[in-house]
Amino acid sequence: MDLKRNIWVRRTVTLLACFCTLLVVGLVLSPLQRHAWGKVRSLQPELNLKEVEGALGQGLVIGLLGGFRTIIADMVFIRANVYWEKKDREKTEALINLTTAIDPRPMFFWLNGSRIMAYDIPIWRINEAGGLDAVPRSVQDQIYNQQAQRGIDFIDRAGKYFPDDYRIPLEKAQIYNNKMKDKEKAAEYFLKAYRTKDGPYYTARIYAELLRQMKRDQEAYDFYRQLYSELPDDDMRANKPVVLERIRELENELNVPAVQRLPAQENERYLTGYMQDELPVGVQTPLGNTQVYPGEMYPEPEPQPSHADSHEGHSH
Repeated sequence: MDLKRNIWVRRTVTLLACFCTLLVVGLVLSPLQRHAWGKVRSLQPELNLKEVEGALGQGLVIGLLGGFRTIIADMVFIRANVYWEKKDREKTEALINLTTAIDPRPMFFWLNGSRIMAYDIPIWRINEAGGLDAVPRSVQDQIYNQQAQRGIDFIDRAGKYFPDDYRIPLEKAQIYNNKMKDKEKAAEYFLKAYRTKDGPYYTARIYAELLRQMKRDQEAYDFYRQLYSELPDDDMRANKPVVLERIRELENELNVPAVQRLPAQENERYLTGYMQDELPVGVQTPLGNTQVYPGEMYPEPEPQPSHADSHEGHSH
C-alpha cells in the first residue's frame, strides 16, 4: 500500500513541477511576444525577422527556454495555426518566424511556414482588398509575387541549418514555378535539387520538361541522354523507361538522324505505345552494333515442327 502511495506521490510531484515550469516559461515569454508584436505593428504591417530579433535580443529566447525550446516551439507553432485558421496574416507570420527563432532545427517549421507565406497569405490579402472580382489582375499578380518572394526568403534562411538538404531548392523551385510563373528560375532550382544529395529523380525530369516548355528542346534532349546513362536500372523511382520514351519523342521532334540516335535499348519492347514498327530505320539492335531495319529488330523465331509433322516424317 505504501509503495503505491509513493508512486502516486512521485507522479503528482513530477506533473506539478512540469506544470509550474511551463507556466513560468509562458509568463516570461508572453511579454516578449507582445513587445515584439508592438514593434512590428509600429514599424510595418508585415513581419520582418530582424525587428523581432532586435526586440527580443540575440539568443535571449533560446537562453531563457533552454531544454524546453522544442516544446515551446511546438506550442508557438500551434498558436500560429490558430491565427492561420482566422486568416490573421500578421500574427500568423509573426508566430511562424518566432517558432523558427526559438527552434530552427525542424524542417517542418520552415517548409510549412514558407508555404503559408507563398500560397495562403496572398489569398487572404486579395480577399481583404475586396476579392478576386474586385482586385485588378495586375494588383493580384503584385501580391502573389510579393508573398512568393517572402516564402522564398523564409526558406532561404533554413539553408543555414540545412546546407545540403534538397528540400530547400525544391521548395524554391515549386514557388517559382507555381506562383511566380518563372520557368527559368524554376528550372534552375529543380536541377539544383536533383544534384543535391538524395535529390529525387523526378526533379530531373521536371527540369527537362521545363526546358521543353521554354522551347529549348535540344538542351532537353542532351540532358535526357545524359540522365538516361546515369539512372539505375533496378530502382523503380528512376522511371528509366519514361526517360527513354521522352528521348524518342525528342528525337522525332528534332529529326535526329538515325545514326545519331540513342541505340535501341533492351527494355524498349515493353514501352507502352512504342511498337516495333515505330522504331527509327537504322537503329542498333539491343544485343549488338549491327545496323538493321525495324522489321529485323526482333526476328520471328523459327517455327518448330509439330508432333504431327514429326510423325509424318517417320512414316513410310
